[in-house]
Amino acid sequence: MSTFTSIALAVVLSAQQPAAPAYKRDVPDSLAAKAKISEDSARAIALRRVPGGTIQELELEREGGRLFYSWDIKVAGKPGITEVHVSAITGRILAVEHEGH
Repeated sequence: MSTFTSIALAVVLSAQQPAAPAYKRDVPDSLAAKAKISEDSARAIALRRVPGGTIQELELEREGGRLFYSWDIKVAGKPGITEVHVSAITGRILAVEHEGH
């Protein structure tokens, strides 16, 4: 195989693999299988609630009988983190809390 062919093949293969998120992610497969709202949809909902924010961490959790995505979002220039809980079943925002100063 020529060097050019090897490079071209590597580029094609790397383009086909999904990029890992740039944030810490804790999404157990057992809970993800029960979610009706995709992680991508829930992320978009959370980011609409915190404009200009960057996701720092995601957890998919079950508490009090509710299955939800918990997004930690940081806004540059503002202290602390905003935590947004998005239902993994309905896509509704369940809670928004600002943590830290």
